[in-house]
Amino acid sequence: MAEQPQYSTIMSVDLETEPQAVSSLESSSTTYLMSSLTLKDCESSKLSVNYLNSKDEVGDKFSSWNNSDQVDIIKSFLLKMNHEQLGEINKLLSPMLKRDFIGLLPKHLAEFILVNIDAIGLERCELVSTYWKHVIANGMLWKKLIEKNILKDEMWCGLSYKRGWHQYFFRPIVEVTILMVMSNGESRESAIQFIDTIEDVFEYQHQFYRNLYRQIIEDIKKIEDNWTKGQHKLTRINCNSENSKGVYCLQYDDDKIISGLRDNTIKIWKRSDLACVKTLDGHTGSVLCLQYDNDIIASGSSDSTVRIWDVRTGECINTLVHHCEAVLHLRFHNGMMVTCSKDRSICVWEIIKPTEINLRRVLVGHRAAVNVVDFDENYIVSASGDRTIKVWNPTTCEFIRTLSGHKRGIACLQYRDTLIVSGSSDNTIRLWEINGGSCLRILEGHEELVRCIRFDGKRIISGAYDGKIKVWDLNAALNPRSNPSSLCIQTLSRHSGRVFRLQFDDFQIVSSSHDDTILIWDFLNADKNDAPDMINEDGTQPVLLGAANGRPQQIGIHNGIVRNQRNFLGRIRDNERNEMERGDIQELILQEENMIGPDDPVENVFDEVEVDEND
Repeated sequence: MAEQPQYSTIMSVDLETEPQAVSSLESSSTTYLMSSLTLKDCESSKLSVNYLNSKDEVGDKFSSWNNSDQVDIIKSFLLKMNHEQLGEINKLLSPMLKRDFIGLLPKHLAEFILVNIDAIGLERCELVSTYWKHVIANGMLWKKLIEKNILKDEMWCGLSYKRGWHQYFFRPIVEVTILMVMSNGESRESAIQFIDTIEDVFEYQHQFYRNLYRQIIEDIKKIEDNWTKGQHKLTRINCNSENSKGVYCLQYDDDKIISGLRDNTIKIWKRSDLACVKTLDGHTGSVLCLQYDNDIIASGSSDSTVRIWDVRTGECINTLVHHCEAVLHLRFHNGMMVTCSKDRSICVWEIIKPTEINLRRVLVGHRAAVNVVDFDENYIVSASGDRTIKVWNPTTCEFIRTLSGHKRGIACLQYRDTLIVSGSSDNTIRLWEINGGSCLRILEGHEELVRCIRFDGKRIISGAYDGKIKVWDLNAALNPRSNPSSLCIQTLSRHSGRVFRLQFDDFQIVSSSHDDTILIWDFLNADKNDAPDMINEDGTQPVLLGAANGRPQQIGIHNGIVRNQRNFLGRIRDNERNEMERGDIQELILQEENMIGPDDPVENVFDEVEVDEND
């Protein structure tokens, strides 16, 4: 039988304080009100002898009246009292008029109410009474609160698997309890024996989930602090390309990283040991873009084709030939694929099955290479070297509007909900509202072409040809009152070449570069001994010498050293530019110049992102 509530006369509960106890529902009657005015309660009021002699007689007379009579006489007394007297009466009445609404409800209804309370509310409710705590414990409300967060919040869901506590949820109670005990180092057999000795399994689980919730909150706060401070654990994958070096594109999950390389191959890397487990050959040009799901990999190349691969076997199962120049970007989902090309066109494809993909429509309108596309059920969005973003209807493929503002060609964008974030060779990032086409914010900070951009509900992450990755505060960027100088949270500088592509989640950034590496920036398991990337106001990195209390100390750099560092980095970048401009690239630039007349307002010489970057 469930424990009965201690307090049965509490109507409304102040969750910050302990309620006052009253013995029973009957004690709230008007008769009790009058009789409780004892001599002890009112000694300070100096009761008269005349009143004390007639008090019992008045009380008996009052008790002989019906409820209406009693209420009427009390009302008449109250109307004759002054403010101080009414205050004394109010002190007595206030606790009597409260009800323990949780204690008066059936258990399932009480749980239904409390399960909708947040963590702070649950903690306060546990202090109200032992019965309220009993309802919370038996209803496993801390467990349900965590499960609710796992289902609705990507960070909670991801953290549950990365930290291993997902095993304590969405499973039978007995099995979960065994796992709880085993988490302390016990064997399964010992855990089963220990459970038999637990007097109250619900209370045991209640304390486990209550403590786990606190640990999760602390963990999330630490991760957010790591992002803010730039504290991370860095892992480097050297792709070891034999001839042409550079990793143009990538995508990852918990098991693998799939990358597209300048040497015409697609490489699949195992996350557990970062070994290359498979190399896909077939393209005759650089692999410039790719995307995969549970079944297929779709890749686009400077050989003008799109290839479809079986993600499990690595077999090429389809080749799409339509574009007449390099396929610069592609996206697919829900039976639809959109590709874009240096030939200035956008192709919309219908995916019936991996081996049957039909061209549905070709969208034309851009006046230069279309560098990137993105889409959902509402819009197709494309960006080009002609400095514009165009919006299209995905169903009818009709043109809707053009977004203009960038001063040079647009290299990258992402579209989600009603927000577009784009990066350009004018070194800026712009935030756009897709429905009206207005520019909401311009982010400045990169020193060269912004090549890749991604955002979620918290951050914008950008990578550029200056070799830097910048982390921006999305919500601050959307606030017109925010100070522009506060928008960039961190600048990460570990690539030695241009940053070509990146992807990120709540716990990590994975980026690729012309330096032929893939870097994994882990903010979940940040190495305390790994100094965060810091950038001086003049754009140089400070020298880190020594440490105090486990924290790196920033030491000033002599101007001469700074100049030497700048000259050294400048020579590296010049060498990269020279390498990128050899061979086919110069030829392609000349082809672009011939396509556009001298009087055309579009730039005659396009940014490198808008040409074929193969050997």
